[in-house]
Amino acid sequence: MSKRLRVLDVLRGMAIAGIVLVNVPDMLSLGASASRGGSLRSGLDLLVQSRLVPIFEVLFGVGMYLIVRSARARRLSPWPPMLLRLTALFGIGLVHALVYPGEILRFYAIAGLLVLPVVLLTPRAVQLVLGAAATGVVVALAGSSAVETPGMILLGAAGAAYGVPAVLERAGRPVWWVLAIAVPVAAVALYRQTLEPGDPRFSTAGGQAGMALAVVYVVGTALLLAGPLRGVLTAVFAPLGRMALTSYLTASLAVVPAGAALGLTGSGDLPAALVLGAAVVAVQCVTCRLWLRRARYGPVEWVWRAVTWRTRPQAPALPVR
Repeated sequence: MSKRLRVLDVLRGMAIAGIVLVNVPDMLSLGASASRGGSLRSGLDLLVQSRLVPIFEVLFGVGMYLIVRSARARRLSPWPPMLLRLTALFGIGLVHALVYPGEILRFYAIAGLLVLPVVLLTPRAVQLVLGAAATGVVVALAGSSAVETPGMILLGAAGAAYGVPAVLERAGRPVWWVLAIAVPVAAVALYRQTLEPGDPRFSTAGGQAGMALAVVYVVGTALLLAGPLRGVLTAVFAPLGRMALTSYLTASLAVVPAGAALGLTGSGDLPAALVLGAAVVAVQCVTCRLWLRRARYGPVEWVWRAVTWRTRPQAPALPVR
């Protein structure tokens, strides 16, 4: 954890790409049942919906750990930078809600503030136990729920403190063991989900399948990054992950007006909406890569970092010509 880990950037980029796709129907007010694309909706519910949010929640906890560690390395109290960071995130979410009322940044900020004392004042073992217990209760009783977020953030912070991201980066035998366990568990969970139709975000079986498949996606991605696809996955998703906040915000700014201009808002046309979402993600993958060739941070990330540390980051906010 002493250097930037590629696996974290790629996972964050994949999570953002998937979250944008599943948010597009909500952004365009397509409704619970689209007029076309029933099989496409089933595929989205089985493979994407509620599968990537848990990954992003854990990565949010990893990010909290890294900021706290950085503050202590600078011999600073981690309270001010973390409070400023989470408060700024809540403010960004408030503005973003004007475009996309279903945005999640405000809730992440509140959840982060709730678990911040635990992250700062307790040993990593306590964070791990509390995170696992809180998440386990939610998954067992509800499958998936907004109240899972604090527990998942704690799991991310504790996992980072124990060096789990570095284990994923090495993609050794422990990662293969986890995959061998997670795949059959996910297969059973997905079968149970098919017996409980509906939006997996609001069903117990769907939420449980989402958690299991999220584990498969994480360890599977780590193993792919250790193989011949490393370069392709890194080129496509790592820039998106490094500019995750910028990408999340600009996706709404692109999808909402474009959907209205194309007559997709309220149309129920899921295939066309997903094509629009995929096109936005594809453009973001390219623009993020081009931006990061000349700048260290994305524009919103630069501002967020400046607020966190109350100083101007060394890298410019705009590309250098």
